[in-house]
Amino acid sequence: MVDSTLDQVGKNLSEAMRFLGEEQREPEAATERQHFSRSCIPGPLQGDGQDVATVLRLVHNLIHEEEDEEDKPSQKMQNVGEHGQMALLGHSLAAYISMMDKEQLRKLTTRIQSDTTLWLCRLFRYENGSTCFHEDDRDGLVKVCRLVINARYEEYATEGYVVLNTRQPVIYQSASCRPGLGQHLCSQLGLPLSSLCTVPCNTLFGSQHQMDVALLEKLIKEDINAGKLPLLLIANAGTPGAGHTDKLGRLKELCDQYNMWLHVEGVNLATLALGQVTSSIMAATRSDSMTLTPGPWLGLPAVTAVTLYRHEDPALSLAAGLTSSHPVEKLRALPLWLSLQYLGHNGIVQKIKHATTLSQLFLQKVQSLTCIKTLVEDESDSPVVLFKFNQEESIASSESFCAGEKEVLDAFNRWLGEELAELVPTSGIDVVELEDEATCVRFSPLLTAAVLGTREEDVESIVEKMTELVFVMSSTMSLREDFREETHKRSPSLRYINEFAWPGLGVVRYEMQANGMDEDRKKQEQEKINTELLKKLQDLDTDILFSTGPEFVTEQGCIFVGMVTDDVDVSDLVDTIAALGRDIEESGKLLQNMTEVVRKGILEAELQLQKANEEKLVEEGMLRQLPVVGSVLNWFSPIQSSIKGRTFSLAAGSLDSTEVTYSTKAQADRPSLQDTPISSSKKLPGQKLFRRAGVSTDSTETSCTQAEATFQEENPTGIGSSINPPISPPTPEMPHHTSGDLVPEKNLKSSSEIDDLEASEEMHPEGQEAEGSTR
Repeated sequence: MVDSTLDQVGKNLSEAMRFLGEEQREPEAATERQHFSRSCIPGPLQGDGQDVATVLRLVHNLIHEEEDEEDKPSQKMQNVGEHGQMALLGHSLAAYISMMDKEQLRKLTTRIQSDTTLWLCRLFRYENGSTCFHEDDRDGLVKVCRLVINARYEEYATEGYVVLNTRQPVIYQSASCRPGLGQHLCSQLGLPLSSLCTVPCNTLFGSQHQMDVALLEKLIKEDINAGKLPLLLIANAGTPGAGHTDKLGRLKELCDQYNMWLHVEGVNLATLALGQVTSSIMAATRSDSMTLTPGPWLGLPAVTAVTLYRHEDPALSLAAGLTSSHPVEKLRALPLWLSLQYLGHNGIVQKIKHATTLSQLFLQKVQSLTCIKTLVEDESDSPVVLFKFNQEESIASSESFCAGEKEVLDAFNRWLGEELAELVPTSGIDVVELEDEATCVRFSPLLTAAVLGTREEDVESIVEKMTELVFVMSSTMSLREDFREETHKRSPSLRYINEFAWPGLGVVRYEMQANGMDEDRKKQEQEKINTELLKKLQDLDTDILFSTGPEFVTEQGCIFVGMVTDDVDVSDLVDTIAALGRDIEESGKLLQNMTEVVRKGILEAELQLQKANEEKLVEEGMLRQLPVVGSVLNWFSPIQSSIKGRTFSLAAGSLDSTEVTYSTKAQADRPSLQDTPISSSKKLPGQKLFRRAGVSTDSTETSCTQAEATFQEENPTGIGSSINPPISPPTPEMPHHTSGDLVPEKNLKSSSEIDDLEASEEMHPEGQEAEGSTR
């Protein structure tokens, strides 16, 4: 018979997960979300309390609050699966079980911990081991260190840290261990940093991520001769970055020789559950302790880490915190206890085997790609695949790029990892920084496959996307030097910026030619020109992405050119940038002189108006100027006025007569300002700008063209985001000015003349200089 309370706990958990996982809410939920989502403004506690549905709705709104504020697309919560729900149920049951009778609680928690310890020791081949469950995966190592200190210093329990002054303890760790681990140990144990010794990795023989055993032995002997006590050695079965394993067998022999404790941690310990285990990993079963993280390996949310250790004195284990006399603390094992029973032995092995299969499949496929260098410890059985883009021959010929070669490759590899993670979200691809190999891309399905649900189809997608990206990266890398040389040829109009951290063709800035101008004003005007130039380049019909670059750059007011393919005409591209920049600069100079031109034109128009009025007075006489008399006199004796209209052209800066306009019913011929051609090359129908005709990119040209045509229907700008680096928001459009604006002299035309003039203006060809006429 099932306890009704336990059944209700399970139902409440399922209902809460269903509620929080819903993406679509009722229309009225939007108003309620605005009411509840005041996380940044704490409010008073409700006096009457709220029901469960209201509280869950509050949690749901808080989860999606950031998406609503920033207009982000709704992100569905990770599907934990049924085995994950068992882990979540364990947390709810732990709270319920903690209210049981003490004796009954003690029996139940003892059974839970005993079962979990037995299952884990058998799964991971660790005989006669004990377990310690902890939330922080570093706490197990901290407690193990306390255990070793209590065992090696007999008076530590009574005298405390005073006994450590007799012989200073030393903890050894590899240079490849996770950052901050040694400092955390010293902080928690109250030891000085001088008690931490970092052992370098191999430099001549073996993996560069493995601890140098010979150098370790030398350091141990030096510490012993200095009166120190070698206490503990931290080894890796899968380094955090590269996934390499130390020589655990040799390290265990060294620890036995100098009476040291050997602790092992790393992702490769998961492979101990498989039927076939490499000898290097099997040596971990002989260690004194090791830390496991079954949560990421099996896709279990909020499951504690486990430290397996061997020690015969339970009193010292209790003093170190590895065991506890409080039954409630033993309930930490309940979520893992439930999940292991749900999966079973075969289910656990299958999940780990699936992850290793994915890594082997990916390694086989990625090794066939050109310009990709793999960095794996054992090609036949490596659960972590590390790779990077490497095209040394493309930039080795340029001495100027040697200084920034490392930065350029790091930027390209960082872009490659970010693009793959975005294009295939279920891949778990990430970017790591290594001391010897710099920036690399990592595929570690043991840490991500169970959580993200990675399948073999995802591996195929990764390789397919990587093939496309590597082709674009290779083309861009080979054209970077050409872009730099073409930019230098157009100096001083264009200036090449050495921004090695930019994953693209290069960075350029248009330099305005203004001698004698104040530096601050020149800088402002130059930024305006480059801003307008960037806008014009973004409006061109091309696949190349132009942007302002990353948020934090050393140079401001520059144009960052993104990734390109090998059929791009770099010379034509640079010519277009220079021509557009000159056009914008000349237009700017015209606008700067416009104020003076208009002022002089107005003064001249006023003088001519005054002169025309005097001539009119002389010609018509005083009587015609009187209101009533003039009308009667004009009716009996009409007079034809000889005053001519005036038109003022801003482009020419002249004030002319409109006699020719009215006699021919057309505007006078004047040279008009033509736009600077954006490309000197001939463009075939349907061909993008800056493309060389007759250049075939790769075997997938047809499919790429079809996909590009489909993409153009959705993206009229023609800029593909999948092959270009992430950029800042688009530059706001600057107001445009035309050179055909007119300043009228006067407006004294009859209705027939106005109709005739409007008809003639409608017949003017587009692009001809616009002029306004008055009479």
